[in-house]
Amino acid sequence: MTNLPTIIAAIKDAVGPKGYMVDIRLMAPHLAEWRDAYQGMTPIVVMPENAGELAAVVKICADAGMAMVPQGGNTGLVGGAIPSEAGDQVLIKTSRMNKILSIDPLDYAITVEAGATLAAVQDAARNADRLFPLSLAAEGSCEIGGNIATNAGGVHVLKYGTMRDLVLGIEAVLPNGEIWNGLKALRKDTAGYDLKQLFIGAEGTLGIVTKATLKLFPTLKQTETAFIAIESPEAAVNLLARLRELSGDTVIAFELIPRIALQMVLDHIPDTRDPLADEHPWYALAELASPDKNANLRGKLEESLADALERGLLRDAALAESKQQRGALWRLRESISEAQKQEGGSIKHDIAVPPSKIPEFIAAASKAVEQALPGMRPVAFGHAGDGNVHFNLSQPKNMDKAAFLARWEKINRIVHDITVEMGGTIAAEHGIGRRKRAELAHYKSPVEIAMMRTIKAALDPQGLMNPGKVI
Repeated sequence: MTNLPTIIAAIKDAVGPKGYMVDIRLMAPHLAEWRDAYQGMTPIVVMPENAGELAAVVKICADAGMAMVPQGGNTGLVGGAIPSEAGDQVLIKTSRMNKILSIDPLDYAITVEAGATLAAVQDAARNADRLFPLSLAAEGSCEIGGNIATNAGGVHVLKYGTMRDLVLGIEAVLPNGEIWNGLKALRKDTAGYDLKQLFIGAEGTLGIVTKATLKLFPTLKQTETAFIAIESPEAAVNLLARLRELSGDTVIAFELIPRIALQMVLDHIPDTRDPLADEHPWYALAELASPDKNANLRGKLEESLADALERGLLRDAALAESKQQRGALWRLRESISEAQKQEGGSIKHDIAVPPSKIPEFIAAASKAVEQALPGMRPVAFGHAGDGNVHFNLSQPKNMDKAAFLARWEKINRIVHDITVEMGGTIAAEHGIGRRKRAELAHYKSPVEIAMMRTIKAALDPQGLMNPGKVI
């Protein structure tokens, strides 16, 4: 590696005085993960203003053999955007590259820089009477580049798919400093390999996304939301099927919530209340939406719920009567993770199984972890419509937090074994990062791992782009 001061001086020259930080006090917020599970070090945080500056920085690092770690809004949960503790990796933030470059309502496409926040993209689409449907709890701070790098999903995957389904084209800086321009608004292109897919879900290990052209959809003119009491996850799966059939497949979100999760929110999150008069073992938060202002979604929702009641699929329901009430219902769902933090340590799993397998998975995994550690409190919630379950485990009451968290890998293996046996995945939404790298190697076949390593070696032969992550 070239002399470090020489590398840092060259990087500073490439980005100018506004494009870097070296003061540890200023860098500190970018060196810790949201859950504080990972704390890294770096000699410099680089903040390029455009793809040209970023390419120059990458070229400097590549020529010097200096490793790089890309970072967007730093909302990740698996350590994928945090540099190593050794302090020998350059942290590259895309936050200054945040422009909305163009929007074409006729093409139903928007082109943005990687540092644009998800909320900014949503707003730009809305101002053009269009919809960008990706929706996450962190949408005010997460960035499009990070959403692409992790193949983000969120609450609307049921209707619109993951980020992989929403990207039309990208521009990226390759590990050698070259810029690949794959920005296109095409819906159909069979001319060879679909290269953009290499960078979606790669967590910055194959290059750094700098721009993206994204799909837009018609603006939703009607939205109806219901908080529904149900007996079990089995009832939830069957209820969703009926809602989709009877509503003309207008369900855009369907979230599963256990009573323990709702109770944690009511206990720890101010200004929240139970939407229903009585307590129930499980709940579903269902949302229907349509671009047709004459769709009569309210009537369809009421008819669907009446049908479900006759079939024994629900116990009670509360329908939002206003935008404010809708927001209050969603706040119950979106506050679960924050509320669970107040209950002590939590061992988390971001898995997915086929939706029909959700009841079997929750039952089997809950039984297994409770046998492994009596008093364990499973909190299984998430996106039932696409099979993504956040199977989070709160520590037994009165147990030492550190002692509980020390069981993380053992408990992970129990839950992940069950997941894979049911045809599922150990990483549905948050990616692999550092946390799940060993698990990925354990569960992927040798052929899959070899294919991934071949792609990595072809694009990043020096292994400098986000090393130690994914593979």
